[in-house]
Amino acid sequence: MLLLYIDPGTGSMLFSIIIGLVTMLYFVAKAALIKVKFFLTGGKAVASNKNRYPFVIYSESERYWSVFKPILDAFEKRQISVMYFTSAEKDPFFSNPYSYINGEFIGEGNKAFTRLNFLEADICLMTTPGLDVYQLKRSRGVKHYAHVLHSVADATSYRLFGLDYFDSVFLSGTYQEAHIRILEEQRGIAKKELVVVGCTYLDMLNQQLSTFEPDENHLFTVLVAPSWGSNGILSKYGERLLDPLVETGFQIIVRPHPQSIQSEKAVLERLQRRYASSSNLEWNYSRENIGTLFRSDIMISDFSGVIFDYSFLLDRPFLYVNANFDDRPYDGGSIDEEPWKFKILPEIGVELIESSFPTIKEVLLDTVQNETLTKNRLQAKETAWQFRGHSGEKIVDYLAAKQKELGL
Repeated sequence: MLLLYIDPGTGSMLFSIIIGLVTMLYFVAKAALIKVKFFLTGGKAVASNKNRYPFVIYSESERYWSVFKPILDAFEKRQISVMYFTSAEKDPFFSNPYSYINGEFIGEGNKAFTRLNFLEADICLMTTPGLDVYQLKRSRGVKHYAHVLHSVADATSYRLFGLDYFDSVFLSGTYQEAHIRILEEQRGIAKKELVVVGCTYLDMLNQQLSTFEPDENHLFTVLVAPSWGSNGILSKYGERLLDPLVETGFQIIVRPHPQSIQSEKAVLERLQRRYASSSNLEWNYSRENIGTLFRSDIMISDFSGVIFDYSFLLDRPFLYVNANFDDRPYDGGSIDEEPWKFKILPEIGVELIESSFPTIKEVLLDTVQNETLTKNRLQAKETAWQFRGHSGEKIVDYLAAKQKELGL
């Protein structure tokens, strides 16, 4: 019996080729059918397509709910119909009733991409990068693709070609524009419409924070919130960092990245066994991170974007570990200039080096009392998070105007 093995990369490429051919044939056949109907009816109007949507929003995960909710709320307020497709079967959308927003679970992975590749809509908005690069293709039935960033860090933080084939991109700050323009020039691709709108998910989290009240029995708390992978804090340092943290006597919360549960399972299991009897260390895996951020007085992270969420929302200090980040697989690696997020880190945070682990208690307390960091955090916030509280409205302003401009 002959067994044929196809590696995941080749499989993705084959799927991309096949689905591209199928969608092309679908739309060619549909166009031909419309012409035949037009001819047979003597040039009279052809029936409208009931499967075409004015606006479609696609969410690939329930963790992006905070990105889309302010946008959906703004659409709802204006009584504009929207179709919300999601790859999360338990998307919070389904427990948030809307009158003008309809939602549908369309599956995950290739199943979702197939549905989207045959999509017919005036405008499609998503956070998913890599449009027209791999499996997720530009549908011939969609007139305009828009992307909304889910981070206040550089827009070039995506994997290669992440934003290249979108028609418009919503930015959190003006500073993100320059590097996108450099990539467009380098690659000879069409210029996108870049619209500074602020940050939807920070707006939503900021609203949630207003409902929180301080704990009267609060203990000084350190949050360890790493990224995942070999350069993340837990894999790189593990007990070498956590041991001295536990010895400080402070309350320690370790919140692993969601991907760590799959990618660093052995590391997590080893560390959880080691600190099972440590009364001042807890593990946090909750879907929402805002409550955990609020409980802490200072955070330790690496190259995770959560450092900006923490700094901008709560105006609290953080330590970061320089993980010697390899930017070659990312769009930022194609630009000679250093990304903003790496330039700003030394100004708004304190780098934690391994030789300082034995004196981690003193480092933490000194960082909390550093007034220069407080001033710099405010300036960085003004740069990266503009139009605070109005991002959803500004996005809908643009999308509604764009639909009218295109004559749709």
